[in-house]
Amino acid sequence: MNNFMQRLQNIPVEMWTKIARIDELKGQWIAGAKLSPQVLGRLKRSVLVTSTGASTRIEGAQMSDEEVEKLIRGISIQKFRDRDKQEVKGYYELLQNVFDSWKNLKLSESTIKHFHKELLKYVEKDKFHRGNYKKRENKVMMIDETGNSAGILFDTIPAYLTPKEMQELVEATQCALKEAKYHPLLIIGNFLVEFLNIHPFQDGNGRLSRILTNMLLLKAEYLYIPYVSHEKLIEDNKPDYYMALRKSQKTLKTKKAKIVPWLDFFFSVILKQSKMAMELLSKENIEKLLSVKQLAVWNYLQSVEEASPGEIAKKTKIARPTVNQALNRLLRLKRIERLGLGRSTRYKKS
Repeated sequence: MNNFMQRLQNIPVEMWTKIARIDELKGQWIAGAKLSPQVLGRLKRSVLVTSTGASTRIEGAQMSDEEVEKLIRGISIQKFRDRDKQEVKGYYELLQNVFDSWKNLKLSESTIKHFHKELLKYVEKDKFHRGNYKKRENKVMMIDETGNSAGILFDTIPAYLTPKEMQELVEATQCALKEAKYHPLLIIGNFLVEFLNIHPFQDGNGRLSRILTNMLLLKAEYLYIPYVSHEKLIEDNKPDYYMALRKSQKTLKTKKAKIVPWLDFFFSVILKQSKMAMELLSKENIEKLLSVKQLAVWNYLQSVEEASPGEIAKKTKIARPTVNQALNRLLRLKRIERLGLGRSTRYKKS
């Protein structure tokens, strides 16, 4: 964490305002989280699917949230590459472990290597380097909507320097968190931009960075993390994510390192996440947990005895894939029932 203090000297006032607002909402969540265990459990299961889908799509996978959930439930999906399915399963299980066990987890090189091994444990092509730092150079590629490379975002730390850089980064971050001299969001934000600049593993660095984000924020007592998807917010703002990384990382090894662009993006995501979490506390009925289109599907099902996805799409004028995602959400919330299988499948309210 070289020149960390220097990097903090030019943090603009509006960023401190964001931090203050995030912490205000953090306190309100801790004081006011009275959602039932059943509701929290449903929200966590939903976020696991949403976060897994978003994080793997950022890196080029093509599976929708509905397809992710089918895969996790053991339903065979034939049209996707084995690699997509392997990456999805590894991410889901690792994130679930972080959500369930974060209190017992510690930031260390061994934890990071273990996470990498678990993340890629189903990915056949990565079996020779799981849990091991890279042995050859890699670059950060920007991935477009089709899952293909849109160009090199930036070069990373050379492979021969990676063990030293990672040791220094982890030890400095551990020390900073223990001393509590700096705000934890600044420390976490700096760790992430440095981690992604080092890019310590041959593959899986982006996904691993988001797993570590969830763990570190939970360790810092941002306890709403499992109930609103951090990964989805990044996916929805992917161009800004790439730009913030690029602007900051090209300065990291200069005398005037500036991580403000990255911190500004990172804090904006956490602020949005905290606001969405607070909205959950005031939501006393199903309508408050749904998007506009999901709510339209729910309202239609309340007006009929039962309906097929095609009928719902036609009546609500909502695209069939969106209808399927809404039905999936309502099933997870146990508000509707599925009748039949295959083309004859119909739905009704519970």
